[in-house]
Amino acid sequence: MALLTFIPSGDLPMRRILLIAAVTVGAFASAMAAAAQHAGVMVTKAWSRPAVAGGTAAGFMTMTNHGKTADALVAVETPVAGRAELHRSSMEGGVMRMSPVERLPLAPGASVTLAPGGLHVMLIGLKAGLKAGAQAPATLVFASGARVRISFIVGLAAPATGAAAMDHSAMKH
Repeated sequence: MALLTFIPSGDLPMRRILLIAAVTVGAFASAMAAAAQHAGVMVTKAWSRPAVAGGTAAGFMTMTNHGKTADALVAVETPVAGRAELHRSSMEGGVMRMSPVERLPLAPGASVTLAPGGLHVMLIGLKAGLKAGAQAPATLVFASGARVRISFIVGLAAPATGAAAMDHSAMKH
């Protein structure tokens, strides 16, 4: 609360706004930490490209299993799309193909990266457009029953810390 002492006492609306913001951010951070800790899974670099309403987008991320037992991502739930599916892109005979994946195994101490041109989450039937700078909330559902809440950050490219860019050179447009 030291931050609040620097605001003139006559500016009560600003103090209330900052207090509410601090409590909200703290609660959100605690909830995210508890979810990731419960699951033993840490998710980083979650992102998606912009897309139009009614269309399809892909979600990318890195998942790391800090637990002592193996687990597997089996589903993704999101309010931003009609459905979400796990998919894998692969090159077959010079043609980029996409196929559904039932589960993504995550061994103890291992990481799995979902990135353009490989594993990804398909967000199908977007209820609204995804605009750069927005966040698309989702819940990762694991075979163990663990549920981890994340947000895909919408941007034109991977976050600065992030995933590789997709190479379109071999795709037929």
